[in-house]
Amino acid sequence: MISVNQTLNRCISLTCIIIVLLCCSQSPLKAQSEELKTISTFSIVGRDPAAGELGIAVASRFFSVGSVVPWAEANVGAVATQSFANTSFGWRGLELLQNGAAPEEVMEILLRNDDDPERRQVGIVSADGKSVTYTGSKCIPWAGGRSGENYAIQGNILAGESVVTAMEKTFLETEGTLADRLYAALLAGDEQGGDSRGKQSAALLIVKENAGYGGYNDRAIDIRVDDHQEPFKELGRLLNFAQMNYSWNQGWTLFTQKKFAEALPHMERAAKLAPENPEALYDFAVIQLAAGEKEMAINTLEKAISLNPKLKKQASVDNDLKELYGDPKFQDLIK
Repeated sequence: MISVNQTLNRCISLTCIIIVLLCCSQSPLKAQSEELKTISTFSIVGRDPAAGELGIAVASRFFSVGSVVPWAEANVGAVATQSFANTSFGWRGLELLQNGAAPEEVMEILLRNDDDPERRQVGIVSADGKSVTYTGSKCIPWAGGRSGENYAIQGNILAGESVVTAMEKTFLETEGTLADRLYAALLAGDEQGGDSRGKQSAALLIVKENAGYGGYNDRAIDIRVDDHQEPFKELGRLLNFAQMNYSWNQGWTLFTQKKFAEALPHMERAAKLAPENPEALYDFAVIQLAAGEKEMAINTLEKAISLNPKLKKQASVDNDLKELYGDPKFQDLIK
């Protein structure tokens, strides 16, 4: 027979085991919850005064970092808000810049009215190129940043300071578009170890007045990789399309405004970036024709149709190509 004391001892032992198991099971959940609150990342905010562009590139071991960190508005400025991110710093920062506050003033106001400023990390660049970066004392090491005219770089939970110094050097020394330079800086940060926990998401945002589709907004480039084993490679792949699309948007918007000569170089760049895209080549032919380049237009249209024969039907009734209707070569193309 089992005594009362033996039964009590077994119950006590079983209770202890259950408590230990519960404690162990809660620990990962708590850690996971804490991680979800933390946006550990490295980012660069930049400006190209010649092109009139502002932008941000960001990467992290965090799902969909592009939905949290980057905020920008053409002719106003750009803000990256991260670490234990206060997302209101994005739209509030832009609003303060719009009202004439300099980046350092914006930073001071945002932090002064925040409930946990020492856990924030922020980078700001204004439309006139002034910049500031801030890292709170309670951000998880390594954490810090660098800033100068037209750029602000910041990161937390990084492999080391070399991440931000490499990003700075690369941004300053790289030629090309603002998107090219921001992406190159992001790659340089990754090569130095990037986020010490690994990779998951990345994003790149470029704004310019009337640079979005149809000229109705400022989103020149807006690409995100929310969850990927190789987010930097995937972001680069998307960027090739985005750069082409950006030029295509600019060219077609100018075409609709009957600024044919101005539209031509933008569409030419789009065609060079995507030489096997039949729709881009088709629109390039339309703009070439409008700019007075009839022979070039026919040659470009021929290539577009060879890549996608279904464009014959569109070309045969397209009023933008009506100048070619009587041309024998054109008639051969649409047969």
